[in-house]
Amino acid sequence: MKGFLRLVGVVFLIQGVGGAVNNLLGWWRWAHDLLLVNRLEFLRGYEVVVGAVVAAIGFALYALGAESGEAARKEEPS
Repeated sequence: MKGFLRLVGVVFLIQGVGGAVNNLLGWWRWAHDLLLVNRLEFLRGYEVVVGAVVAAIGFALYALGAESGEAARKEEPS
């Protein structure tokens, strides 16, 4: 489960940071359609804010996966 949380966290983090940077600076014109924030019509006008929120959720998921891995290692008998 920890690996899955970390993977989903990384994907969300990349999508969020990529979406925010792309909409703020206009970089990566080729990646415009790859970013989920740009593909959803109801998010028009809020791309930067939603990108930051998605990145924060991704960071939280990654941290949760990393912490659950550390907790499992502490509970193992030596």
